[in-house]
This record gives sequence, structure tokens and C-alpha cells, in this order.
Amino acid sequence: MLIENASNILKKISHAAMRAGRSPDEVKLIAVTKTVGIGTIKDAIDAGLRIFGENRVQEARDKISNLKSQILNSRIEWHLIGYLQKNKAKYAVQLFDLIHTVDSVELAEELNKQAEKIGKIQRVLVQVKLSEEETKHGVSEEELIPMLEKIKRLNNLRLEGLMTMPPFFEDAEKARPYFRKLRELREKAEKQEFKLPELSMGMSNDFEVAIEEGATMVRIGTAIFGERSKEKVL
Repeated sequence: MLIENASNILKKISHAAMRAGRSPDEVKLIAVTKTVGIGTIKDAIDAGLRIFGENRVQEARDKISNLKSQILNSRIEWHLIGYLQKNKAKYAVQLFDLIHTVDSVELAEELNKQAEKIGKIQRVLVQVKLSEEETKHGVSEEELIPMLEKIKRLNNLRLEGLMTMPPFFEDAEKARPYFRKLRELREKAEKQEFKLPELSMGMSNDFEVAIEEGATMVRIGTAIFGERSKEKVL
């Protein structure tokens, strides 16, 4: 079932990209493994998936350490796609190839400090809040350019793009304005000479619309692994 699900998602990604006049190669599939067990992640790797997204540092740490000892030859990327507290920055820098959820200058500075300590250039995205939902994190549209300016001066961070999470809608078309807005913000920033190749937006219910609006990374869990289980993940 997992292989079939992943294959279906990749086909939908390809078709959505082509509808937008884009190459399917421009879009990376991030398999979201929140609450997904080690055995299932290994199956996903066997199915050809290579980028995995985790929401929590502690859960990711347990999985990554377990998988490193079991999988030696596959080049796997781990992305943090959930909210990051400043006091977990040290561990996030040790674990993740890309952090999608940088939402304050203070967090960026802490990540930079921790990355410097271990001699790493940490890849990051800035999370932008485009909805009024209190549960959503991110910088406001007005704060974005000043924050990009500050991150640009941090030597141990590499700013690669923007991320957003629109409200959940049953009708994916209702999410389109949020995706379009993020793309427009990227275009505005690039006119000010910021290089922001990545747009992380779109999940299981709306990723095709996100791709049509310019997404380069889609974060998909349920459509690959099924509904999340609350059981122990290891």
C-alpha cells in the first residue's frame, strides 16, 4: 500500500507541475513521518523516498539514531517541519539537513550560534504566517524583509526560501490565495536581491494547488502513510 500511495503521489506531483508549465523535477516530495515507526520508514526508503520531515526534535532524534545504525548506504535527508523552540536549537542543528520553521530573529541567531559551534552551515527556510489562526507560527508579511536582511548576515545559516501553512480547507482551491501570496512575497524579496529558490507549501489535501502556484517542496504524510496513529513510534 505504501509503495502504491507514494507512486500515486509522485504521479500527481508530476501532473500538477506539467499543468503549471514546470518540470516535475522542480518539486521535492517530503514524506512526513510524524508518529510513523522505524519499520515503516525503512519501507518508505525501500520504495525510493529520500527526504523525511519530522515535527518534533525528540521524536526525530530517536528515529534518526536508530535508522543510522540500520541504513548505511542510502543518502537520506531529514527536515524539521514543526515548530522549533529556541532551547531545542542545539539538537535541531545536529539532526536536520533543513529547518523549515525559522520564525524569529532570535531563533535564527540561536541556530547560527549552535551551527557555528559544530562547524556547520545550517540550511533554513523562513516560515511566514499568512492566516489569522493563533495556532500558526511565522513572521508577518511586514516583518519578512527585515528578518531576511538579518539572517543574511548570519555566517552559519544558509537561507534557501520560504515556508507557509495555510488553514485547512476541505476544498483545496480555498488554499490557493495563501500559496500565491507566498510566491509573490518570494518574488518581491528576490527583487531586493535575496536568493530564495525554495517554497515549502502544500500538504496531503492541497499539494497539487500548491505546486500550480510554485511550490518546490510539498510535505505529505497522510496520503502516503495513512491516518496518524497515536501508538508508540519505535
